[in-house]
Amino acid sequence: QVQLVVSGGGLVQAGGSLRLSCAASRSIFSINSMGWYRQAPGKQRELVTTITSGGSTNYADSVKGRFTISRDNAKNTVYLQMNSLKPEDTAVYYCNAQADLRYYWGQGTQVTVSS
Repeated sequence: QVQLVVSGGGLVQAGGSLRLSCAASRSIFSINSMGWYRQAPGKQRELVTTITSGGSTNYADSVKGRFTISRDNAKNTVYLQMNSLKPEDTAVYYCNAQADLRYYWGQGTQVTVSS
């Protein structure tokens, strides 16, 4: 089992920055992959970025160069640094962990970017 606790999010103006945090209940080295997804109103949930236990990262084209995923192994926490935010980044963001042949989800956090 993996419990994920998400913090961060909020309201920011276009061009601004936000950081999301996702704390896992066990060592992230035991988790194959962690990442962030988002779901905008009326749209399907989409992948934003992932990071594997080996440190490999993957980004959606729409966020490349603006978002950065990182992790603090000592804190079992993964971060999403979001810079140069755009109104189209507005969505509920979810933390995801893939482990034990299962998917685990944290609670969503709202990110709203005003123009």
